[in-house]
Amino acid sequence: MLNNARIEARIPAQDLARARRWYAEKLGLEPAEERDGGLRYEGAAGVFCLFASAGAADGSFTQMTFYVDDIEAAVADLRARGVVFEQYDGAVNGIMDIEGYYPSKGRGERAAWFRDSEGNMLAVAEVVR
Repeated sequence: MLNNARIEARIPAQDLARARRWYAEKLGLEPAEERDGGLRYEGAAGVFCLFASAGAADGSFTQMTFYVDDIEAAVADLRARGVVFEQYDGAVNGIMDIEGYYPSKGRGERAAWFRDSEGNMLAVAEVVR
């Protein structure tokens, strides 16, 4: 039943106005739609919503990934906008090579992680074919 369903991610924001500014300034994203307590963003192949929440994710796992064709260019652009990337052992310029990803997507991926204004863990990644 759900195989043909559209999927959208929900990201909590304790301060929705602060989060909206951060997503605009740091990621260059503007909401496609808004409602009281929520902002809806659309990408080329997906949707995510920020929602006002008293709770917060603990930031210990990736909550959303932006897939790009050129991770080096994306990381450079985001750094120029003030995004601070997490540093992990084995990462080069903040980018980690990950072997053995989902076979239907490729043989691996390259990824870099960062936190939004609310502490949510996000990533930018490039599939390695």
